[in-house]
Amino acid sequence: MSPKPSRRLLAVADDLSGAAETAAGLESRTTRSRVVLVGDSAAPRHPGEATVLDLDSRHLPAAEAAEAVRAALALPPPGDPLVLKKIDSLLRGNVAAEVAALAAGGAGVVVAPALPAAGRAVRAGVVHLGTTPLHHSDAWRAEPVPPPPSVAAALGPARTALVPLSAVRDSRRTLLTALRTALAEGRVAVCDAETDADLDAIVEAALADGPGTRLVGSGGLAAALGRHLAGGTSPQDGEPPQDDVPPTPAALEDPRPLLVVVGTAEPSAAEQIRRLAADGAAVLRLPVEALCADGPAAPIAPPPLSADGVTVLTPAPTRAPFSPRRLVHGLARAVAAAVARHDGSVDLVLTGGETARRVLDALGVTELHPVGQVHHGAVHLRTPDGRSVVTRPGSFGDADSLRQIVQALRPHPTQRKVRP
Repeated sequence: MSPKPSRRLLAVADDLSGAAETAAGLESRTTRSRVVLVGDSAAPRHPGEATVLDLDSRHLPAAEAAEAVRAALALPPPGDPLVLKKIDSLLRGNVAAEVAALAAGGAGVVVAPALPAAGRAVRAGVVHLGTTPLHHSDAWRAEPVPPPPSVAAALGPARTALVPLSAVRDSRRTLLTALRTALAEGRVAVCDAETDADLDAIVEAALADGPGTRLVGSGGLAAALGRHLAGGTSPQDGEPPQDDVPPTPAALEDPRPLLVVVGTAEPSAAEQIRRLAADGAAVLRLPVEALCADGPAAPIAPPPLSADGVTVLTPAPTRAPFSPRRLVHGLARAVAAAVARHDGSVDLVLTGGETARRVLDALGVTELHPVGQVHHGAVHLRTPDGRSVVTRPGSFGDADSLRQIVQALRPHPTQRKVRP
């Protein structure tokens, strides 16, 4: 059962790259979406519009993250919205507190964190990266605590019921019965899934009784919901894919500077930057000590931007201890100073959800509209004044990821790179 076109659809994410991924998954021929960074702008402007609110709660204390979810659910207009909570497919962040806030008042909650496009599945209630259980991988190497051994463990004290893969892939009646039984007992239904078809089945069953059940999952579940709202059609099922959005004539005739901001500590980032440099990008490595300095303004001269080329800003390598939070704030100040120094608009590529949010906050950007995806997780968006912004989680993409993004934003006239 799909919601009526006038029904409010609210999605909430705990970081900006996740919000962008969710908006891209929900955007279709029948559903418009936008990413909102300020809560008082979250009211839908069009019937059936999906509002994707970045709560910026990944690194908040658990109680504050839960309060952010409750505040989002209370945003006007009143009514009974269809709610999707985007969580990290690796279960990082305040998953337990945020899901508990969703379930308050007896609301039914279905959790399906699988992300097939990134090779992340849930089997027997355990997140797997390929064939490796999450808690046996190094995916949480940058986290101060070990990863949870299961989705149920990540949900803390919540009472859960596992919906195994066998039930997900059985008849629609079997899956529907499993979900109804779990929710009737006041349990959070945790669903196994390996494929997009599994997620499609979960969304269809979860919403069979109407939009009252709240969905929790990764970008894979957001995409499944997008397909459901579009009537189950996808480009291969219906109209030919508009495989790529061609550049606007203005972008080709008078190209703007493209600033690539790499704030992630992922090991793959160094090779991605090296390949951009090999293509002619100017790479500016900013000293970490200056970025992390106290005070409202980083003591760094605004870095110059190539007038019609590609500039990469990234922290310089260091072995000295530093605060990641200070580093990201300092990097955002440096970006804002560089953009202010340039006379005209600047397009942006932002890796890492927190880096993206801090940069856009520093630039005063409060909403974004999805255009398409360059590759999975690399979402092309536009600001209300027409600037391009691509966000991408730090852990996503292969060695050519940034090169592909740059080529999508600055293509040869015959190239078409961005998938809708």
